[in-house]
Formats: sequence, C-alpha cells, structure tokens
Amino acid sequence: MPENPPRRRLPVIDAGPKSATRPVPPAPTPVAYPALGRVVAVSSGKGGVGKSTIAANLAIALAKRGARVGLMDADIYGPNLPRMMGVNTPPPVAAGKIIPLEAHGVKVISLGFLIERDQPAIWRGPIVMKIIVQFLSDVAWGQLDYLVVDMPPGTGDAQLSLVQSTHVHGAVIVTTPQDVATGDALRGVKMFQRVNVPVLGIVENMSHYECPHCGAESQIFGEGGGNRLASEVKLPVLAHVPLDPRIVGGGDKGRPIVIAHPESPAARALFELADKVAESVRAYVPA
Repeated sequence: MPENPPRRRLPVIDAGPKSATRPVPPAPTPVAYPALGRVVAVSSGKGGVGKSTIAANLAIALAKRGARVGLMDADIYGPNLPRMMGVNTPPPVAAGKIIPLEAHGVKVISLGFLIERDQPAIWRGPIVMKIIVQFLSDVAWGQLDYLVVDMPPGTGDAQLSLVQSTHVHGAVIVTTPQDVATGDALRGVKMFQRVNVPVLGIVENMSHYECPHCGAESQIFGEGGGNRLASEVKLPVLAHVPLDPRIVGGGDKGRPIVIAHPESPAARALFELADKVAESVRAYVPA
C-alpha cells in the first residue's frame, strides 16, 4: 500500500450513478421573482465568522444608500436576525400574505418571528425547502431593489434550496483570517460556483483589532487568510472588517454598527462592501 493513497472524490448533487429502474427527477427550475430585485446570498463555510452580522449590516447599508431592501433569514437552525435587527414579534398576515417586519429601513422575515425562542428546528431538507419557498413567495415584500439572504453555515439543504427556488444574483462569502475558517470558506465558494451562482467576492471579518488608545493593530485571528483565499479562487476581497466590540454590543441590542457608529472603521468598511455588492450585481443576467 502506498504511503499516501490518492483521495477519492465524493459524489455531489447529481454526480452519483443513476438507477436504471428509478430515474432521478430533475432539479426544480428556479422561479423568477422580479419584485425581489437582486437576490444576494451571504454565506460562510463555518459558523462563528460573523455571517449574520455582515448580512444585517449589508442590508442596512444598502438601505442607507437609498435602496429598497429586504432581509431574509434563511438560517433556519439558528435565526439570529430578530435580535440583531431589534424586532421580534409575530408578523401580521393580510390577504394570505405574511407582512414582513421593518427595522432600520429594511423589511425583515425570519423563522425566529414564528417559533418560540427555545424551540429547536429539528427538520429535514424538504421542510427547509418549503420554508425558503414560503419566505420567497408568501411574504408581502412589495417592490425591492435587493433581497439579502442570510444563509446558515455550510453547503447543505438551505443553500441548495435557495438556488433551486429562485435566481440568485450573487453570493458573498464571509470568513475570518485563520486557515481553519478559510478552508471551509473555500468549500462555500466552490458550492456556489458548481450551481452557477456568481460569487461576488470574499469578506474577511474580524481582520484585525485596532487599539482605541494608541491605534496599534493586532491580528488576533491570524493575518492574510482572506487575501490568500481570494487569490486562490481568483475573486476580489470586498471588505476587511476590523474586530470592534461595538459590533457585538450593537448586535445584541438590535442596533448594528452602521446605525450605531456609522463613522467607525468597521462601519466604513461595511458601507464600502454595500457599494461593491451593488456595483457587482447590477450587470447580472441569469442563465
């Protein structure tokens, strides 16, 4: 036996053998929802990198630039946007449509509005698919310019359900600088590319900490991981968002940093991210 046997590639999506007696049904054809505007997925390869924080601040920053923005919480298993956006009441229903709540100029829908805080979402893929489709089609979004979708970590049911349900105009991949995070983020990039969703670029969150007293920078979570990942996959780095305790405090209190401290370095990086995302998705035409 050789010391390093070649690695076997696991089957993905439709790459496995087809049964001669039970053919695999074709994947659903994505439905266009013109009223939703540009659909932007914010995703990550692993949890704990600040993906929901980036999604919430991106949505608000786009709204502050004058756009009509919706924010959809597709993180079915860990819906954190109600707390981060500062709204958490059951949404009303009118004419058979769910009315999204509004916060900081953004329309928001989340499973967290519909279940108890301590209720675990112990659901398989078909239920996840149904919830995502309902959030797209049964919510009275009105006319939007952007729908920002906060995805759960990883490359599983929710990501596949979204891209099979509607045209996704771009994905933003969030990572932190350390290699253990960028390795997982790489899989997220490859997943979206495999399903023909354009990846707009990489956001390196918690890129460094700037001392508020002396201004010295410390790379607490390593250095350059976002740049190395972007170079490997030939994508731009959309933003380096510094570590700032006010991001955590604002998220816990429902006042994201682009609202609470718009002149901070972190907020400026997030506004720059919003401008780059808007520019990148403007020319998208679905296949």
